[in-house]
Amino acid sequence: LQSPQAGTKEKTLCCWFCTSGPISLSAKIERKGYTPGESIQIFAEIENCSSRVVVPKAAIYQTQAFYAKGKMKEVKQLVANLRGESLSSGKTETWNGKQLKIPPVSPSILDCSIIRVEYSLMVYVDIPGAMDLFLNLPLVIGTIPLHPFGSRTSSVSSQCSMNMNWLGLTLPERPEAPPSYAEVVTEEQRQSSLAPLGACDDFERALPGPLFAYIQEFRFLPPPLYSEV
Repeated sequence: LQSPQAGTKEKTLCCWFCTSGPISLSAKIERKGYTPGESIQIFAEIENCSSRVVVPKAAIYQTQAFYAKGKMKEVKQLVANLRGESLSSGKTETWNGKQLKIPPVSPSILDCSIIRVEYSLMVYVDIPGAMDLFLNLPLVIGTIPLHPFGSRTSSVSSQCSMNMNWLGLTLPERPEAPPSYAEVVTEEQRQSSLAPLGACDDFERALPGPLFAYIQEFRFLPPPLYSEV
């Protein structure tokens, strides 16, 4: 899954007795295994020595094959694609890591006797009036991201884990008990927060005003014991 995939092809266009220059295509990707959400970096070089205007493109295809009763049915569909710049005669285009993102798709199924799901990256040159020049690079879509050693993702994650090691050294095994209630709230604050018994009549007479303005605040009630929690 970590091995690079590459290929090279060339095509010469012929029209009756006239022969134009060749169209060459070389493409490479860093690895074979990917997961949905990742982007495939495509490195390619397209050279157009013909007399026509061509367009380099790339696409991901999914091929589903079903096997039953000695018969096979195959379904091929486009998953994602991208388009490069048009190339006139004598021009060359280079892709230095052009990205093609993999959308949410099902993983590859390669070891089942009744169904098979395969993916491929097709890098091709769209030639008007002729067969396209294309390269098929096999892909394997998995469910667990594969990060090669030395990549930016793995280095960042390892650095983060090293920086977070101090957390395990400073955390105590048992949590510290909270302060006592007497240390936080004085007796005068507790007594002032308790409403007298005669305040009930005054509260009922004041009901025409906003009710929430007369709700008692019990912010000085003692918390439960630490042993109970």
